[in-house]
Amino acid sequence: MAQPSLESCPALVLNADFRPLSYFPLSLWPWQEAIKAVFLDRVNIIATYDRFVASPRLRMALPSVISLKDFVATSRRPAFTRFNVFLRDRFTCQYCGQPFPSHQLTFDHVVPRSRGGQTTWENVVSACEGCNLRKGNRLPEQAGMYPLVRPQQPTTGQLQRNGRAFPPNFLHESWRDFLYWDTELDPW
Repeated sequence: MAQPSLESCPALVLNADFRPLSYFPLSLWPWQEAIKAVFLDRVNIIATYDRFVASPRLRMALPSVISLKDFVATSRRPAFTRFNVFLRDRFTCQYCGQPFPSHQLTFDHVVPRSRGGQTTWENVVSACEGCNLRKGNRLPEQAGMYPLVRPQQPTTGQLQRNGRAFPPNFLHESWRDFLYWDTELDPW
């Protein structure tokens, strides 16, 4: 069996409390960053791949899970980004209630900017293209379209909880003990 390429061997990065730094996007470092952090004594190796790198004096298994030696406090106020709005809204159009991949979502100003609405957590929701076009430049009362959930600023914890519902396509088996996806656990 062929060994995986080095590029397909990222390390899952855990904070010092053994929680991932982020769930969505998943906190991953390329193998080079993980090796560098090991040699700078900034991380502990928790698990490794069955893939090795070597130099003339050293042979080392690639880390698959690492934990920071120093705790990094996460911000309680997440950045206002398009992606974080989608994550807050669980990749669901707030008008029709249908889930969509991020590339099929837009964001809609509940109160249009042309009518004094601002680009803030409290005035922006995820919308599919059809609903966004249908609502247009109208107020919710005029369009008869109201967001399913009143928009508000999420906490970092809320975004992380939402992110756990959307696991990435690839999860290495050594990562599973450190990720708490919304899946049923096997009984003992």
